[in-house]
Amino acid sequence: MVKERQGERVRLYVRGTILGYKRSKSNQYPNTSLIQIEGVNTKEEVAWYAGKRMAYIYKAKVKQQGTHFRCIWGKVTRPHGNSGVVRAKFKSNLPPKSMVLELVLEFSCIPATFELFMLFGR
Repeated sequence: MVKERQGERVRLYVRGTILGYKRSKSNQYPNTSLIQIEGVNTKEEVAWYAGKRMAYIYKAKVKQQGTHFRCIWGKVTRPHGNSGVVRAKFKSNLPPKSMVLELVLEFSCIPATFELFMLFGR
């Protein structure tokens, strides 16, 4: 028998924004994405997120395996600068369309349209 939940529910996600690709003055490197995590403002706070896995979830027109949702997995690799931005590498490069959207970094795997999930496990 399942017991009722006691107390408040734990939020297992954090909002974030994809800023773009890592770049120099004239080149951009699409294999590395820059992501600003909400509430993370220093290089020291980024250290906790290093190595955490994330998933970019998006909705496609054609149904595959019974769902319209697709997933691109990635991992936080290191900080970028001193203001809490992280560099992340994804299994396949993020599409340019993803940079227009406000996204969510989550620590769970609940699918939602145009979201970026971040999981606690390494």
